[in-house]
Amino acid sequence: MSDKTNTGGQTDLDPARSVRDEDSFDVEVVATWLRANADDPKGLEGTPEVQQFTGGVSNLTYLLRYAGRSGKPGRDVILRRPPAGSKAKNAHDMHREYDVQRLLKPVFDYVPSMVAFCDDESIIGSEFYVMERLNGRILRRNLPKDMVLSQEQARDLSRTYVDRLVDLHQVDVAAAGLDKFSRGTGYVGRQVAGWSDRYRKARTKNVGSFEKVMAWLEANQPEDRGSCFIHNDYRLDNLVLDPENPLKVIGILDWEMATVGDPLMDLGSALAYWIEAGDNPVFRAFRRQPSNVPGMLTRTEIVDYYATKTGQVITPEQWRFYEVFGLFRLAVIAQQVYYRYFHGQTTNPAYKQLRLAVIALEWRCHQLLTRDPLAQARALTVPVTRLARLGSSRPR
Repeated sequence: MSDKTNTGGQTDLDPARSVRDEDSFDVEVVATWLRANADDPKGLEGTPEVQQFTGGVSNLTYLLRYAGRSGKPGRDVILRRPPAGSKAKNAHDMHREYDVQRLLKPVFDYVPSMVAFCDDESIIGSEFYVMERLNGRILRRNLPKDMVLSQEQARDLSRTYVDRLVDLHQVDVAAAGLDKFSRGTGYVGRQVAGWSDRYRKARTKNVGSFEKVMAWLEANQPEDRGSCFIHNDYRLDNLVLDPENPLKVIGILDWEMATVGDPLMDLGSALAYWIEAGDNPVFRAFRRQPSNVPGMLTRTEIVDYYATKTGQVITPEQWRFYEVFGLFRLAVIAQQVYYRYFHGQTTNPAYKQLRLAVIALEWRCHQLLTRDPLAQARALTVPVTRLARLGSSRPR
């Protein structure tokens, strides 16, 4: 494995970019507020340089870099805030996201330390919170050019990815005070109903209805398989890897949707992002993490490994529900973001193509529901043709 990046000092292993005009805020006002409200203001003197991370499509994430004064070292912190434009009900709750990590940190060491929470929307126009930066490797669509994994190392990394999820699912919810996020039994039913409602509200006229998929999920939902603390957006590109050992996880990010719920729903949602080298070109085009690297576990192998680690029995037919739900849920998330672009609430060009992802995900769900080899073969080709035709159209 080659990893030649210099990790000393302030070297960025996950570099940020200039702040988009529509996402900017008054840096001096934030700096003043932070000095007065941080749990530990050390290293927060002066006005920071601000950059923006561009990997996500939901909440906005910024790097605040303080240079330090009078020989004192500087400090990097991260600011998280909601996006501009209308928001789905209960989405982008900054206080909840802050509180989840604050309570989880003492019992699960893979969470960044919280610095401050601001509920005064006059500061930047919304609530926000600030946390310590974990400066490590974050794997985006492809491995960094200076990082090469053997097939054995890739396999180890994908096992570690599952191991950390298993660790999270074993946290004592009540002892940590995380039971405040529980709504009791019936988690699966609430999720099916809730995400179906969100899709119907966010649907635009240039995507499919998902009605057959939603009806199937409603009719085939199982009882909860347990209750534990779940991440709900667990991806390889939400892991922060040790700069000296990229096979070791030092942190997990993006706790926006974390809650108490069914562990298999968490795994199903996670594997919706897990694109394999053998998947059809449509899904490979939307890959956001290097899960296609030779040696990585397949989705089936991950399910088997998770079942072995947790002592569960998960048959292929049982797993089909969680896989379809995960893909449907991912489509809703993409459509909610695309809805903002469609209605001119954001001009971020990265959001334009999310409509095509929604269309492709509906085809994928239908492919899984039929279990007909001929229908599956047709489903591999239809999205390519349809997406090519739709790709040049513009929202009206």
